[in-house]
Amino acid sequence: MAQILAPSVQWQLKTKQTSMSASSITPKMWSSLLLKQSSKVAVKSSAKFRVLALKSDGSTINRMEDLLNLDVTPYTDKIIAEYIWIGGSGIDLRSKSRTISKPVEHPSELPKWNYDGSSTGQAPGEDSEVILYPQAIFKDPFRGGNNILVICDAYTPAGEPIPTNKRHRAAEIFSNKKVVDEIPWYGIEQEYTLLQTNVKWPLGWPVGAYPGPQGPYYCGVGADKSFGRDISDAHYKACLYAGINISGTNGEVMPGQWEYQVGPSVGIEAGDHIWCSRYILERITEQAGVVLTLDPKPIEGDWNGAGCHTNYSTKSMREEGGFDVIKKAILNLSLRHNEHISAYGEGNERRLTGKHETASINTFSWGVANRGCSIRVGRDTEKQGKGYLEDRRPASNMDPYVVTSLLAETTLLWEPTLEAEALAAQKLSLKV
Repeated sequence: MAQILAPSVQWQLKTKQTSMSASSITPKMWSSLLLKQSSKVAVKSSAKFRVLALKSDGSTINRMEDLLNLDVTPYTDKIIAEYIWIGGSGIDLRSKSRTISKPVEHPSELPKWNYDGSSTGQAPGEDSEVILYPQAIFKDPFRGGNNILVICDAYTPAGEPIPTNKRHRAAEIFSNKKVVDEIPWYGIEQEYTLLQTNVKWPLGWPVGAYPGPQGPYYCGVGADKSFGRDISDAHYKACLYAGINISGTNGEVMPGQWEYQVGPSVGIEAGDHIWCSRYILERITEQAGVVLTLDPKPIEGDWNGAGCHTNYSTKSMREEGGFDVIKKAILNLSLRHNEHISAYGEGNERRLTGKHETASINTFSWGVANRGCSIRVGRDTEKQGKGYLEDRRPASNMDPYVVTSLLAETTLLWEPTLEAEALAAQKLSLKV
């Protein structure tokens, strides 16, 4: 049986019955057959990869896709739960599957599980067991039915969070009464870059060369301006199916780069939704044969980097008089600039240069409608006297648990000294 892996297109091969067995078709004859059929048969677009099998009777079938799409719901109450966790680098995602006896509605209904932490850089070989705690569930867009994706965090057998478990600390901050009462909202803009598989060069770029300068690609339309739209659209729909609060998507300034937005989300939910959306994106690019990178500056030179701008507001910011609350928050953020920068993503210094719509990594700044500042306030917020702020410093590879909880901690729980507050207010021209 001969097989073809056909990315992005579905080939319909119809051949006359022949006594020749599939095993007797030589590579040269097979190539000739494909060329002959491609001249006769139209190519139908498809968002999926399809494995086609040529049988000896000349018919084409897709047994694998039949099985992948098999709905087992009428035959069993059992479901498949895909347990997802963050690996040793703090940015890589890992997952494995297990059968659950019946559908569930809450992560507390799921059992804890374990994995080999020595294989993910999270435990020594002589004591490698790491325990997964289910924390959030989403519908599985790949398996469908009652199957689920499960966002987990990781602990030692003694119940201590391992170093890469940033969710645990975030949950503590978001459970603080001061934070709970302020109902913190987040809208996160996740930028990412698509790379060609073998050369690790952006999708749509000529290999070893560069496309035309930036300008026509941002929200662009056309084969010479938009590269990877099918991946972006497939991801959009898959996130909606999963129950992720995705609110939009667009092509970015650098060709081969895209963005999607998640939110508004409250508290710890923001991190859960971003991590699950990243997992889904990894799976889609895996199927498409394209490499996903969250590197904040994938191409050096006069090209935009990739960020994860985080929009943030509290109940007090959203109410009358909220602009004064926003300015007080900006003051606090200015005084903890270094703490935030150190937690906002690896390699961010290559992105935050003061160019390409970024502020310098070494200098804190804020402004109304200014995308070259550390913190941007929108025109509507200024006009209405209430609203939200946008932290433009986080890199595309930031941990959303860290960034969201740090924003809440700095603006709601941390109090500067009066002297530091006065100096910062004067420096930033803030009257609070």
